[in-house]
Amino acid sequence: MSGATTGKMATFDIDSPALLNQRVGRFRILSAEACNPRFISLLVQQITRQVLKKAYGAAQPNISPTQIEQIPIPFPPLEEQNAIVAETEKQFTRLEVGVAGLRRVQANLKRYRAAVLKAACEGKLVPTEAELARQEARTYETGTQLLERILTERRQKWNGKRKYKEPAAADTANLSPIPDGWVWASVEQLSTRVQYGTSAKTNDDSTGVPVLRMGNIQDGKFDFAKLKYLPKAHDEFPELLLASGDLLFNRTNSAELVGKTAVFKQTLHPCSFASYLIRVRLCIGCVPDFVSYFINSVFGRAWIANVVSQQVGQANVNGTKLQALAIPLPPLAEQTRIVAEVERRLSVVEELESVVNANLQRASRLRQSILQRAFEGQLANSYRDTTEGAERLNA
Repeated sequence: MSGATTGKMATFDIDSPALLNQRVGRFRILSAEACNPRFISLLVQQITRQVLKKAYGAAQPNISPTQIEQIPIPFPPLEEQNAIVAETEKQFTRLEVGVAGLRRVQANLKRYRAAVLKAACEGKLVPTEAELARQEARTYETGTQLLERILTERRQKWNGKRKYKEPAAADTANLSPIPDGWVWASVEQLSTRVQYGTSAKTNDDSTGVPVLRMGNIQDGKFDFAKLKYLPKAHDEFPELLLASGDLLFNRTNSAELVGKTAVFKQTLHPCSFASYLIRVRLCIGCVPDFVSYFINSVFGRAWIANVVSQQVGQANVNGTKLQALAIPLPPLAEQTRIVAEVERRLSVVEELESVVNANLQRASRLRQSILQRAFEGQLANSYRDTTEGAERLNA
C-alpha cells in the first residue's frame, strides 16, 4: 500500500498461517457463497490500475484503506461470475500460448547471440587471415607481429612522469587453443589507459555533461535513457571525458551482470562515466569492438566468474584483474572482418528482438483489454442473452 511496490496484488491461497506488515493490506470477501474465488482473483488484477492512479507521493507512493474501499467494483450474480471466469480464462489460455511462443523465440535469439560471439572469438565466423594468406600465396602480419608492433608504439608514445614499465604478458596456462596467426595478449599490453570513473554526485540538469552508469550498458551497447549529469565546469573534466573507441567495463554489479562491456562511439555531446565503470583505452591495432565481444562472450563470462569477488551482495572485478585478462589477438584485418560479420548478424537479431518485444507488449495490453471487457460485461454476453431470453419466456 506504499512504496515502490504500491498496487501489487495477489490472492492468498496457501493453507498455512501468515502475517502482514504495515505496508500490506488485505480485503476479505464477506460471503464466499456469493463469490467465485477465481472471479475475485480476476477482479484484483483489474483494479490494480485504479489503485495506482489513486496512489500519491513522488518518492513514496501511498494509498489508504479508505481510498481502496471507495473504488467501485462490478459485482454480477454468481452465475454470471462463473460465465465471466470461463470466458476470460479461455481467452487468457489462448493468449498465454502465444506469449510462451514469443518467450521461446526470445530465448533462441539469446542463444544465437551467444553462439555468434563464441564463434567470433574462436576464429570460426570468417576465414582467418592465415587461411586467406595460404590461399593467395602471400604473407601477412600475424597476431604475434601485431602485438610486437603495439608494444613498440606503446613504449615510444609513453610520456608519463615515471619510468616506462613493460606491461605484464598474459598468463596463457589453461587457455583454449586459438587459430593459427592469433596470439594471447593481456588487456594491459593492449591498452594505454585503464581508469575508474567519477564518484561525484550527479543531477538531472540536462544542460550538463551526461555521465554513463552501469544501467546504461545493455546487451553490449549503450542505452542513453535515464541519464544523469555533471556540470560542464566539473573539475574532473576533460580528464574523465570519453573518446570514441573507449571501452567501458562494469566493475561492480550483481553476479549475473558484473563485467558487461560496451564500446563508446562518438556522440554529438561529450560524455563521462561513473565510478562503477572502468574505462579502457586501447592501442591502435586493437579493434575495441572485438575486445568487447570477447569480454561479453562465454569465454569472458567464464573468466569473470573465476576472478570475481563478492562484497556485501555485490560482485566486483577491479582494474588490476581486468588488466590481467588474456585476450585472443587476431591479425588486424581479421579483427575488422570479424567485427563486421558480428555486427551484420547481431543487427538481424536486434530487429527480431524488437518485433518480439513489441508483440509481448501488445499481449500485455490485450490481457488488460480482456479484463476490462470482462468487467464491463462484454465477455458474458451469451450468458446474459440466454438468461434474458429465459426470463421473457417465463413472463
